[in-house]
Amino acid sequence: MTRDELKALVRTVPDFPEPGIQFRDITTLIGHGAGLSAAIGFMAEHVRAADASAIAGMEARGFIFGAAVAVDLSLGFVPVRKPGKLPVATLGVDYALEYGTDRLEIDPGAIGKGKRVVIVDDLIATGGTALATVELLRNAGAIVDRAVFAIDLPDLDGAAKLRQAGVEVDALMAFDGD
Repeated sequence: MTRDELKALVRTVPDFPEPGIQFRDITTLIGHGAGLSAAIGFMAEHVRAADASAIAGMEARGFIFGAAVAVDLSLGFVPVRKPGKLPVATLGVDYALEYGTDRLEIDPGAIGKGKRVVIVDDLIATGGTALATVELLRNAGAIVDRAVFAIDLPDLDGAAKLRQAGVEVDALMAFDGD
């Protein structure tokens, strides 16, 4: 499948979660076997070029893409979790949301110092969660200089913010607007 064919598999839901937002829903992409396989293959190509030791994916949709890319490349997968989800002492980082804060956590033993970890997720929008993930992984001793997304929403500047933080960004497709 081509990238344009993959883009056509992404459903746009208007006015979700609030009026004026065009929600890019990957459910239709991941529900299409050939489409999901092609998306994982394209993402794996980008990760392969980074000489990664592991893949990190953010809860929850990053688990879908990240774990699949990790399997495709025979790499380990590091789940970046919401608070209270891991059964061990965690390393965490708090980060700002539009109306408050949130927190991400990892098992600090999941990453070896100096290991190159590539972030894989479904979508980059404002970049808040991705930047927090970069900070968290770097605090754990990882080298994080690349992130791969299925979808980029360039009008929201998240990819640009990651680049400013020294992270190369690749995306399979982009959608203009919010």
